[in-house]
Amino acid sequence: MTGVTLSNVIKRYGETQVIHGIDLQIEDSEFCVFVGPSGCGKSTLLRMVAGLEETTEGQINIGSRDVTRLDPSDRGVAMVFQTYALYPHMSVAENMGFGLKMNGHPKAEIDQKVAAASKVLKLDDYLKRKPKALSGGQRQRVAIGRAIVRGPEVFLFDEPLSNLDAELRVEMRVEIARLHQEIGATMIYVTHDQVEAMTLADKIVVLRAGRIEQVGAPMDLYRNPDNRFVAGFIGSPAMNFLDGQITAGGVEVPGLKETVKLPVTMPSAGTQVQIGLRPEHLLMIKGDTHKVELTEALGGVSYAYLVTPTGEKMIVEERGDERSRIGDTVGLSFEPERAMLFDAQTEARIR
Repeated sequence: MTGVTLSNVIKRYGETQVIHGIDLQIEDSEFCVFVGPSGCGKSTLLRMVAGLEETTEGQINIGSRDVTRLDPSDRGVAMVFQTYALYPHMSVAENMGFGLKMNGHPKAEIDQKVAAASKVLKLDDYLKRKPKALSGGQRQRVAIGRAIVRGPEVFLFDEPLSNLDAELRVEMRVEIARLHQEIGATMIYVTHDQVEAMTLADKIVVLRAGRIEQVGAPMDLYRNPDNRFVAGFIGSPAMNFLDGQITAGGVEVPGLKETVKLPVTMPSAGTQVQIGLRPEHLLMIKGDTHKVELTEALGGVSYAYLVTPTGEKMIVEERGDERSRIGDTVGLSFEPERAMLFDAQTEARIR
């Protein structure tokens, strides 16, 4: 197996530039997830690595090979798409081995590789079935098996779980994580779902408008985001943001009806900022500054949706037996070191 290097990669469609000079190093055997909102360029970037989109400028290396202008079949990659793309008239075994058959591999070799992939994906009982006799999760495992059989240097996944229901998505996330542990291949995975990114990735690449906002391990991005976009995108429920202004006494936050002192290097007085607080870092206390509009009880945890005196929305995580109810009025408390501060204009983190 081997890694992938992108060097100043650019993609244009006519006069429209959609990928803006991406530099990225994906290490050998690493599970790298491209994440971001719709239209951020994550699928385009993946397709450029696969060779399904032409690279306008820059260079793509797989291992030591420059593959920028190579055909997809010569790049040593295998791609798993959002749609399963299985041949309905073929059995599971035939679907998995079809690529090798078309390339003239001996039947004995095909059978051996299909059997090995089937064992890894727990498909032994389904090899003779047609796709129509399989569940969505089983069909996706067949599509992954077809990729494994090819023995690629790099696996590429383009939102492979989008067509599955919630329960199957969780099941397949576990399957893909287990697969990565077993075969140790380099994998690049595209998703708009940051929960998938957090649970699967060794490295997350957060994209916005064709540019990299931040790269790092999942919990590093969660605990130490570089800007407001990353802070708000990574984490579920999302981080709360409240408008504030720097004063001589700290950060004046109208939504909290208080001035907060934070352990950061404060900008000059009058600077407009936003204070960021994650739902689990807030504690409800007696008070009348916030009104509970809605609660979501999920068993061991609940989420209370509050409205501040200034009309801003907030989400607070609750645990334990005593929880808020719709219509309650409460105050909020938090540890200052848990709060993050962002410049309201540039969105950059103030540290």
